[in-house]
Amino acid sequence: MNNILPSTKKAIVTGAGISGLASALFLQEQGWEVVIYEKKKELSEYGAGIVLAANAMYVLTELGLDEQVKAAGAKVGMAEIRTWDGNPITSVPVSKQAAKYGTYSYLIHRAKLQKILFQQLNERTTVYLNKKLITFEQDPHQVVVQFDDGTEDSGHILIGADGIHSQVAHLLFGIDQLRYSGFRAFRGITSFLDKRYMPEIGGGFEAWGRGRRFGFSQIGEGQVFWFAAINAASGTGVDHKKDYVLQQFKGWHNPIERAIQSTDEGSILTHDIHDRIPLEKWSRGRVTLLGDAAHPMLPNLGQGGAQAMEDALVLARCLEGISMLSLNSVTAALHSYESSRKPRTNQVVRQSRRMGRIVQMCNPAAIILRNQVLRLLPDEVQMKQLDWLLGYRV
Repeated sequence: MNNILPSTKKAIVTGAGISGLASALFLQEQGWEVVIYEKKKELSEYGAGIVLAANAMYVLTELGLDEQVKAAGAKVGMAEIRTWDGNPITSVPVSKQAAKYGTYSYLIHRAKLQKILFQQLNERTTVYLNKKLITFEQDPHQVVVQFDDGTEDSGHILIGADGIHSQVAHLLFGIDQLRYSGFRAFRGITSFLDKRYMPEIGGGFEAWGRGRRFGFSQIGEGQVFWFAAINAASGTGVDHKKDYVLQQFKGWHNPIERAIQSTDEGSILTHDIHDRIPLEKWSRGRVTLLGDAAHPMLPNLGQGGAQAMEDALVLARCLEGISMLSLNSVTAALHSYESSRKPRTNQVVRQSRRMGRIVQMCNPAAIILRNQVLRLLPDEVQMKQLDWLLGYRV
């Protein structure tokens, strides 16, 4: 191993998604040299929307990027929940939440958020594309990473921000096993206008049926993001995605079929949705995990990106006090980060899975009972149930 390291603190980050970029931004503020390695050939995020609730907006404020995100996205000014045929079930008290937390939630295209983060990188951070991590080694002084093109690099820490199929997590703990949610997701973005859900209001609705759910939201700049969650066996193949989704939601209330119909077939994404049983450890020596690499969660609470950004801020704060980059000091900092974050992220993983069971129900009697309970739930109770999640400030 090459023991020649720069005199400045150097962090290697795998993954140039939201989690990797956020961690780089916080570390470069502290004077770290950061090198990001991304396995894709181009800097791109999936063509889907991401919700940024109040806890995520707090982190973006720390980065000085909250106003940019608000301008590029759309506030969630309406969040209705309806039955498949359009009858109201409940609505989220978004105005009361905004008054309580000092900000609305926002929806934005993932690629736009990624671009905003990327543009804030300074001369302390370098990004390399088309770099697939093969392995790493570490000793008391450094960690050395090796890539499939034969190149290598070394740094004081390695941050695995490389997503749900993290190579860093696999190398650290031999992790491969994911838990299937029981449903497959389809996601689309389209230019679409409906007078009931105008861009200046923002937000939209979810419609719940038997083992199927459809969501529709404004994401800014005249675009709408929709998702469909459909109960299915793991690995269920779909040849014609648009026709399949239209068939699954045939006869559902407006504007569901029209929104799907307006979307290009090639832009519709589909994936089996997984999470993972929470890990006992995220770190070993000079190496740690962040975001989906550490704690993949189901999207039912809309917290994947938010939790990754919270991770990034906490990790940077734990590393901030390090003056000596000895193995003991790095290990202590990573242990502090892990101890601080695990209880919260584990709770979000559990609650996201629990919410999945509620919203993807198939039993007609259980669905009727669920809907009746939600119709009777006061706004104050709704807000109290989510306060631990949305009102959290790192």
